[in-house]
Amino acid sequence: MSWLVDLFSLAAIGAGVLFFVAGTAGLLRFPDPLSRLHALATADKLGLGLVVIGLMPRAQNVLEAVKLLLIWLFALLASAVVGQLLAARIRTQREAE
Repeated sequence: MSWLVDLFSLAAIGAGVLFFVAGTAGLLRFPDPLSRLHALATADKLGLGLVVIGLMPRAQNVLEAVKLLLIWLFALLASAVVGQLLAARIRTQREAE
């Protein structure tokens, strides 16, 4: 049973890392800042979620698993707020030009 948990953790964390790499590639590849922001934020939220899901079975107790979940939820909230602020800033800069 332990090898099954290890395999699940490895698969989820590996998929999360792939999403982080895809988000970074989108950041470097897309031409305008809004597309870059969207690619990075979307891929990183999903990547972090997969990493958290992969780490939850490895937690020592339920409190650690809840902490991991709260970290992911706070990252989702922060990403949404920062994304809106950056988009508004870029929009005002474009209107000023």
